[in-house]
Amino acid sequence: MRSVSILGATGSIGASALDVVRRHPDRFRIASLSAHRDVDRLIALAAEFRPARVAIADAGLIDALADGLRESGVDAEALAGPAALEALASDPAADTIVAAIVGAAGLGSTLAAARAGKRILLANKEAVVLAGALLIPALASGGGELLPIDSEHNAIFQCLPRGYDGDPDRHGVERIILTASGGPFLRTPASELARVTPEAACAHPNWTMGRKISVDSATLMNKGLEVIEAHWLFGAPASRIEVVVHPQSVVHSLVAYRDGSVLAQLGQPDMRTAIAYGLGWPDRIEAGVAALDLAALARLDFEAPDRTRFPALDLAYHALEAGGTAPGVLNAANEVAVDAFLNGRIGFAAIATVVRDTLERLAAEPVRDIDQLLAVDRAARDAALRSIAERA
Repeated sequence: MRSVSILGATGSIGASALDVVRRHPDRFRIASLSAHRDVDRLIALAAEFRPARVAIADAGLIDALADGLRESGVDAEALAGPAALEALASDPAADTIVAAIVGAAGLGSTLAAARAGKRILLANKEAVVLAGALLIPALASGGGELLPIDSEHNAIFQCLPRGYDGDPDRHGVERIILTASGGPFLRTPASELARVTPEAACAHPNWTMGRKISVDSATLMNKGLEVIEAHWLFGAPASRIEVVVHPQSVVHSLVAYRDGSVLAQLGQPDMRTAIAYGLGWPDRIEAGVAALDLAALARLDFEAPDRTRFPALDLAYHALEAGGTAPGVLNAANEVAVDAFLNGRIGFAAIATVVRDTLERLAAEPVRDIDQLLAVDRAARDAALRSIAERA
């Protein structure tokens, strides 16, 4: 029996994780749950899974949470604020942490889980993008383990040899190949991209995701962030991490080896497969996902990404090569730019322009500690807002 805490329980990753947990009451119990602001949904989940602790990130909602738990007959401790999330992440009552808080807000709790020696099922790529230089040493010192549960990095994890230690040369790994769906605008002419709407950008052809990550998929920034993440997770330099567009989203990623072999992980575009792999590892458990019918699928297409129409990918490679705090600047600027797009303040094509402006305004610094990273995150957000104001 594994004891699981889900940080970000009301989001799409949290919902998928809880669906897998429901299928295996003999293997998993929920130790704690957290949400950003969705108090009603969090209370409903607490009533179903009966965790010992429940946290809301927005401290102003603590009374609503405590009152709702009491009215629902849930005997759970109610907590609030960033410190509460870190408390849940390091709670001795939990051995497995599902890190599904979106954006830089998940950084502190992910680092806390690493230092506490937890098994971390990581869906928050920003924690690695911003703080890979802190997270990897924290995992080593805490004695925990990190299992990526976003589909691409989970696929790579499955295709690497058991016991892979982060040294691609020692294991004969030549290239890590990330697949990208291409998003909803794969065939949209460049001249029309400036006029696309937030609704169109969020209409992903294969995946059901939140609005921010859907826009990242449409710009290919999501894939750029995954390139940076793959560097930290698997020890590969930027020159050995490739991106290939695969519209069907059936091949989730690949690993090419020195002997000419290429191993791929295939499956339905359903996050529950990766989450079940992380929860059950090293065992494979039922995830509620239909089997893949290759005959019905009939074809798998691949093509190189169009870096001219989707410049965000190159911006991410540039940030990785610059190193230090540059990936954090990239991530923060992108979060601000995507929010501005979703709220009608800038056009779709301007997202990459704002990110480029911000990278040019803030020089990369060596990473020292989390306080520095959070300060850089704030500075990048301010610079991105200035860029947006100038465009307006």
